[in-house]
Amino acid sequence: MTAMMAYNCISRWSGALGAGALGVCAIIAVIRPAHADPRAVVELFTSQGCSSCPPADRIVGELAKDPSVIALSMPVDYWDYLGWKDTLADSQFSARQKAYSRARGDRNLYTPQMIVNGSAQVIGSDRSAIDGAIKNTSKTDGVMSLPVTMTLSGKLLNVSVDASKVDPSKVSMTAGHGEVWLCSVSRAVPISIGRGENRGREITYYNVVRSLVKVGDWNGGSGSWTIPLESISRDGVDAAVVYVQDGNRDKPGAMLGAAMTELR
Repeated sequence: MTAMMAYNCISRWSGALGAGALGVCAIIAVIRPAHADPRAVVELFTSQGCSSCPPADRIVGELAKDPSVIALSMPVDYWDYLGWKDTLADSQFSARQKAYSRARGDRNLYTPQMIVNGSAQVIGSDRSAIDGAIKNTSKTDGVMSLPVTMTLSGKLLNVSVDASKVDPSKVSMTAGHGEVWLCSVSRAVPISIGRGENRGREITYYNVVRSLVKVGDWNGGSGSWTIPLESISRDGVDAAVVYVQDGNRDKPGAMLGAAMTELR
């Protein structure tokens, strides 16, 4: 599957985001940032069954080294019929990619596809286009302007979101409404692929999302939540990402803020 073939291909599948909101409780705490506020969240929709994807997977590895960028891999399952079942894929990620397409109002659904700050889509193997999209989306009022912090306290993960300082009436976003989502992440996962377009290759996937769970709703004001680590723990998970996104899971919008922390 060449990059252009992948770009033009429209997949047919069904699925719905199955994550429900976590049971959370409000906390009052002084929480220090895991690290500096990021300027971008990038999501790569990739597949072990797509021969065009390895260059994009390597780019995620490069972006993952940049502390100002939160780079995520979200392996999709709709190429499994090509002869190799993606061992990291989740139908939830396929549904998320489709929701982005629906929000844009187009049918651009392909791999490797990169979504930058929830609003721009580019071919995931085009580093120049990715850098350009990060630069352009960061100029939009409200994008990645919301301070988000996350810290570990024993077996609990504490998340804090500040109140917005942006007037929602002056930006093309939902007036004071968004959702808070938590991703459990495996920083590096080497996979030996036995069949399909990448057969015989070992490919390392970086910042692979292993679960995607809604923490709560954000209404424009400050808020805090505490999440038990056991709710996201699984083999290979060694980091967590939380993001606040305009819109909702069925029609996701711009990224408003995010944070990442190591769990080990």
